[in-house]
Amino acid sequence: MKIGLISDTHSHLDPKVFDHFKMVDEIWHAGDIGDQSVIRDLQKFKPVRAVFGNIDDKIIQSEFPEDLWFDCEGFKIWMTHIGGAPPNYNPRVKKILKEKMPDIFICGHSHILRVKKDPNYHNMLYINPGAAGNHGFHLMKTVIRFELIKKEIKKMEVIELGKRGAIN
Repeated sequence: MKIGLISDTHSHLDPKVFDHFKMVDEIWHAGDIGDQSVIRDLQKFKPVRAVFGNIDDKIIQSEFPEDLWFDCEGFKIWMTHIGGAPPNYNPRVKKILKEKMPDIFICGHSHILRVKKDPNYHNMLYINPGAAGNHGFHLMKTVIRFELIKKEIKKMEVIELGKRGAIN
């Protein structure tokens, strides 16, 4: 399963996403979608799994959950928008991690690209793809592409889309 992971588009979908994600099987959006046109364009392109973020309106919130749990290629995945980062998860996430343990935890919100194994939580893989939109303090727009194959993660790539606010 080839995955394109994106977050924090904030109503801006860089057209380069379509080139970089043309070979993926699914796109996972970790929240702060912004305008509905962003998610509709992604859905026309590939199957999408998404969660809502703190800037998303009631329509997006009614279509997508705050927490998305699913299995993919033998991995238990949890995606939510606001999670914190290892070892400083927010209280809500810490509480859930005491009850349920994913293999891969995906969140957005911070606009900080980070991929890290967390030894405090059974070596759970933490992934935040950074921000792909123009709103925020990040300097570079980023997405991540990777493959999940029979309980193995392969070919993980960070893709830089260009500087925030740059005209495409």
